[in-house]
Amino acid sequence: MEGKNLILAISLSALVLIMWSIFFAPPPPNLNEERSGIEKVQKDSKVSSPSIDTKKETTILTRKDSLKFTKRISIENNNISGSISLTGGIIDDIVFKNYNKNLNSETKVVLLNPNNSDDGYYIETGWASTSKNIELPNNKTVWSVVGNTVLNPNNPITLEWKNNEGIKFIKIIELDEKFLFKINQKIINNGNNTYDFYPYAQIVRNKKPEVLGFYILHEGFIGVFDQELKEKDYKDIDEKRYTTNSSSGWLGITDKYWITAIVPEKNKDFKSEFIYDQSYKANFIQTNPVESSPNQTISSKIRVFTAAKEVAVIDSYAEDQKIDKFDLTIDWGWFYFFTKPLFFIADYFFKLTGNFGIAIILITACIRLLFFPLANYSFRSMAKMKVLQPEMVRLKELHKDDKVKLQQEMMSLYKREKVNPISGCLPVLIQIPFFFAIYKMLFVTIEMRQQPFFGWIQDLSSRDPTSVFNLFGLIPWDPPTFLMIGAWPIMMGITMYIQQKLNPTPPDPLQAKIFMFFPLFLTVILAPFPSGLVVYWTINNILTMAQQWVIIKRTKVKTV
Repeated sequence: MEGKNLILAISLSALVLIMWSIFFAPPPPNLNEERSGIEKVQKDSKVSSPSIDTKKETTILTRKDSLKFTKRISIENNNISGSISLTGGIIDDIVFKNYNKNLNSETKVVLLNPNNSDDGYYIETGWASTSKNIELPNNKTVWSVVGNTVLNPNNPITLEWKNNEGIKFIKIIELDEKFLFKINQKIINNGNNTYDFYPYAQIVRNKKPEVLGFYILHEGFIGVFDQELKEKDYKDIDEKRYTTNSSSGWLGITDKYWITAIVPEKNKDFKSEFIYDQSYKANFIQTNPVESSPNQTISSKIRVFTAAKEVAVIDSYAEDQKIDKFDLTIDWGWFYFFTKPLFFIADYFFKLTGNFGIAIILITACIRLLFFPLANYSFRSMAKMKVLQPEMVRLKELHKDDKVKLQQEMMSLYKREKVNPISGCLPVLIQIPFFFAIYKMLFVTIEMRQQPFFGWIQDLSSRDPTSVFNLFGLIPWDPPTFLMIGAWPIMMGITMYIQQKLNPTPPDPLQAKIFMFFPLFLTVILAPFPSGLVVYWTINNILTMAQQWVIIKRTKVKTV
């Protein structure tokens, strides 16, 4: 019995430690990665392509005023609205039409802002050159519109600008029904000289956004270079730039639910950088020049995403556009192979029932059915252990001075009654991977964002908004955050306590007190977690108790 309790205590302690390390502890530094990063920068510094030099805007305006500051081309489809600034030909105004900023607000989520606003966030494309005697368009260049003046899925736009050498620069921009821009950059050389040009694109963010800081979620720089995923936090780039050479891939800046990404032209080598230089920048530049001779036209095609990270949409882009590992823009984590299928099951149940909370309950029931035989075996063994407790206490008293004899008698009792003292840990161990997978799914998928359940739960991805300390809203007082222990976490704690009572009581009084305290501890720990996760745990406890109670009623042992 002591061995069984010790293993169970270790399992529960491990659960707490794993939860803390995953959800709260900062990631340890990776010295090997840092060292390889230094080597890569040194290697990449030999690339002969020119640097991407853009002029920094100093005048700070409100978003509303900055949008009026320059002439613009409107953007519109079923998912986004916004505009492109003709000064610089920059995509710097994107609003998500189908997502509200807050649960009780009609204000839409804004992704991109003009450079001269406080939280400027924009995407620019262009050409660089090693030639010093040629004028190139930059973020101050005013482009002209040729033809259509509104960008939508049926009507691309064409921007033109001509320099003093007779070279014409053209941007043809297309927009699909979702979040993809295709930019075809052209140069028509009507001059007398030959030049080398290097196409580039970059995402610029003036300041660091508020990030959640959870180890379970990456926010910041992201890219896939030659099939290898790279993720860099803002803090990493504050300390040191990241540079790499690649022949395929993509790069961008990711938030919890939103992403900006740029995809270089296929089969073209490029250098990429994540840097902080007054602004945060994710950029690439083609490493091999495109030669422009007199009376010749050259071009470069770049894809740009300003996307809400909807699973079906991101997956379709990865497949249809043949972009390496683009589905990893959604941070499925190390257990990708487990968490993502679980999302598809939840999404199926959601489409079936119209409620993600019910979908979570159905997933819980499916998990219980899947492990029903294993749980039956475990609970049957635990039930026998509970019935055998008086006999184990008697043996312990009888052989208190002979530890070897006590162990022999205990093992003989276990063998005679076909009891496995370790099997009681299985229900706890089974729950751990599903707990983490459901937490991850609730935390990172935009489909769960602001999804209601019933009653007071209006967002399954957020904590239970009620608190026992104001009697769940009956007292007109808003408790501080650490006292926000809602109704669902309390129900979870109660069901866990009742479930614990169905298990054998540890003979050690200290162990018994620790186990009695554990439901209260988990109630406090899980109170700030997504309410959908707490619903899962509560329903799982109820189903477990029902199964355990039936087995206890049916379990009999031989009298000794």
